Amino acid sequence: MLITDLSPHLFWDTNQAACDWERNAPFIIERVLCRGRYEDWLLIREVYGIPRLKTEVIKLRYLDKKALHFCSAYFDIPLTEFRCYKPNPSIQALWNF
Repeated sequence: MLITDLSPHLFWDTNQAACDWERNAPFIIERVLCRGRYEDWLLIREVYGIPRLKTEVIKLRYLDKKALHFCSAYFDIPLTEFRCYKPNPSIQALWNF
């Protein structure tokens, strides 16, 4: 499979052809989870496999809320095990008038 099989909008700020499946795995996985289509998800699942995706996702520094909760449910991992998980404070910051 080629890296150019992924949606081109995922690489709007980089050269898609210069990306490497192995060397840029965290970058590719994060982009697909946060901005990718279902077809992109199926492709990275086929390329990396479920066990590798599971270990890479836990180590990611950023995932949006939707992607984080999807990964938590899909891989059956508690949210607190993700590196990017930050609980919302119970008391929000007060307005400074």
